[in-house]
Amino acid sequence: MEFIQQDPELSAYLAADDAIDHEHPVVREVAADLARGAADSYVYARAAYEYVRDAVPHSHDTGDPRVTWRASDVLRQRTGICYAKSHALVALLRAEDIPAALCYQRLDGVVHGLVAVRFHGAWHRQDPRGGRPGGSVPFSLAGERLPYAPRPESSDMDYPVLYAAPHPVVLAALQGAPDRARLWQALPTSL
Repeated sequence: MEFIQQDPELSAYLAADDAIDHEHPVVREVAADLARGAADSYVYARAAYEYVRDAVPHSHDTGDPRVTWRASDVLRQRTGICYAKSHALVALLRAEDIPAALCYQRLDGVVHGLVAVRFHGAWHRQDPRGGRPGGSVPFSLAGERLPYAPRPESSDMDYPVLYAAPHPVVLAALQGAPDRARLWQALPTSL
């Protein structure tokens, strides 16, 4: 798949904002813990991916009603849906100066959040959702290994744009929902 950087400047994919708050003490603490055991940036990126995938349950899987959208809140409360978990992973990667982008798919009529990480001059998509049998895949730079692929016979699709900040439609859905049940009713169906 050919990716399109929303912002041509790579520095945009290292920046902090309200959702990707990688300068927050909670994000810095988790990043420092993960970096202690990492021999290089690849090992760190894999550890950050596995941490968000495995240590931050998807709120739908656990029945958690809380809606998180800031990376620091996702990491502190250890809950979030795919978009929120993606915000957390991007923040952890950027905390260690690894360029990371938010990207999306439409699956079964709903937008799904992913992360793209930049290594060796190329972007590599990862899905930190985890939590379901067959839904967790390893971190990979050797070919795409996403748990879900758009079905050609449906309206599913991969969006090629790599965003430096959360898409406004996604962020509005997260920020506007008082609980996960209402968020489920307001999930974006397209970008």
